[in-house]
Amino acid sequence: MSGLQLKQVHHIAIIARNYPLSRAFYCDILGFTLMAEVYREARDSWKGDLALNGSYVIELFSFPEPPSRPSRPEACGLRHLAFSVEDIDAATQYLSERGVICEDIRIDPLTGKRFTFFSDPDGLPLELYQA
Repeated sequence: MSGLQLKQVHHIAIIARNYPLSRAFYCDILGFTLMAEVYREARDSWKGDLALNGSYVIELFSFPEPPSRPSRPEACGLRHLAFSVEDIDAATQYLSERGVICEDIRIDPLTGKRFTFFSDPDGLPLELYQA
């Protein structure tokens, strides 16, 4: 056996300013399932484990007074989190009906696939990619 041999992405950690609002956004609007949740008193912090289609994907944290994430102009580091959908028109309509604003749908010039961006309650850029 040689090399690192990564198997897959295990999870993505997201820090929320308002934990109940972000938990509701990811679970009630985006369809994640809350697998576990714990309040860490020593850090005044919530941690929720969120699954998508039965697979653990996101650790949702809260911390008191987290600094804002620079997004525009684009900052160095993780740029966005993308989700694949079968029907981007239906997905954007669903989000719009729940008050989530999506950018205009664009075409990826390299793949010819349709995509759009929207934001979570803290402004984290999220993408829908029709695959």
